Amino acid sequence: MSEELNNDSGKNGDDGQLPVFSALKGVGGEEALVDALKQVIDPELNINIVDLGLVYEVQRTEEDSAKVTVSMTLTSPACPAGPQIITQAKMALERLDDVDEASIQLTMTPPWSPELMTEDARDELGIF
Repeated sequence: MSEELNNDSGKNGDDGQLPVFSALKGVGGEEALVDALKQVIDPELNINIVDLGLVYEVQRTEEDSAKVTVSMTLTSPACPAGPQIITQAKMALERLDDVDEASIQLTMTPPWSPELMTEDARDELGIF
């Protein structure tokens, strides 16, 4: 299982990919994948990466549905917890029985902002 970490311009090629979840588009997704990513907690904010709005998209490939690609961001480009969060996201997905390989693509476009957080996450952090 190789880890892929790519800096991405935010453009997501649709070739061979099936969208599963997109926080930006507000599209619901495959519950098991989203739930796995909700197990990844930002150690500085103590909130999961999905509710923080860090996960932009999760896709399975058409050729092999056991391969998953995640497009996500960090709260800041210099986030000290970034490597830990990325590794934990990959591991959380690969623990699922139907996922053999997960690759994480890091993008800073669009940049993260508190508006991407769920209402519950904003409430927990006292952001209104």
